[in-house]
Amino acid sequence: MSEKTFVGVDWGGTRIKFGLVGGNGRVLAGETVSLVKGTAFDSSVELLIDRVRDLVVREGATIAGIGLALTGPVDPERGVVYLPGKIEGIEGYPLVPRFREAFGIPVFATNDGLAAIFAEKHVGHARERRYAVAVTLGTGVGSGVLVDGCVPEDPRFMFGTQIGHFVINTSDDRLCLTGARGTGEMNCSATALALAVRSGLQRGIPSRLTDAYWSDPHSIDFEMVVREGVDHGDPLCCDELRRWTSKLGWLLVNAVHAYSPEVIILSGGATAAHRHFLPQVQDHVARSSFRYPKDREIPVLVSDLQEYAGVVGAAMMCREKCHD
Repeated sequence: MSEKTFVGVDWGGTRIKFGLVGGNGRVLAGETVSLVKGTAFDSSVELLIDRVRDLVVREGATIAGIGLALTGPVDPERGVVYLPGKIEGIEGYPLVPRFREAFGIPVFATNDGLAAIFAEKHVGHARERRYAVAVTLGTGVGSGVLVDGCVPEDPRFMFGTQIGHFVINTSDDRLCLTGARGTGEMNCSATALALAVRSGLQRGIPSRLTDAYWSDPHSIDFEMVVREGVDHGDPLCCDELRRWTSKLGWLLVNAVHAYSPEVIILSGGATAAHRHFLPQVQDHVARSSFRYPKDREIPVLVSDLQEYAGVVGAAMMCREKCHD
């Protein structure tokens, strides 16, 4: 492989995706490492370094740099600087210096929500746009923004990443990891829908999922709610999806008011069910956003870069920094 490439790493809570990405944003080769609960963070880092090195050698790649997509506030020169409790051992770990030491090339880190907007900027729906918002809907809600053609950075490493922590429901007194209540993450994540359905099942509301819930409550995840519930017209699941969709609509209205995007791009596991909620969300944003001109369309789209979006985004972020 003679093409100069970048390595992109997308570090999640249970697995790490990584791959070789060409300068044009095309994934040339990719792999996944599953994380074993209880493994020391140091050991996971060393395992990943070995696996990345093996991939580079096997593909005969010339690597120009490595980009790391991580959750939480991320210092591009170090790694995660603040993430209490979510991924044991990652907070404060010198991830960037360790990778630089191992590979001897430029290495930079970014927040995973920002990685999503880097990917969209270079090879996705934000190409030829100057203002855009990317929102990831999974275990939590992540985000990144494009402002005047750039992905902004700030001294506190949080600009544009906190849409999931906008407060959208003041009557919800459940505590978010931020210390706030009624946040987008608590109301609009894939986890939020699953928990809402579990609550209904716990209260005895009739459902196709009742037996599955009492056999194993944790089996009621977003995918099951949609596949076994919504797809079959289950009243509980359909009602909770309607409520979830309305909350997502309000979250995106807030994003419009904060960042005035030309387009909003959704990604993450929940978008696999977009046929059930995207038209309603689009209509909600169109009806409820204060904007000028007042008939200006703000498309809400689903990303085409699902499986390796974080990998591509991390690599493209690194490419930009290497060219600065």
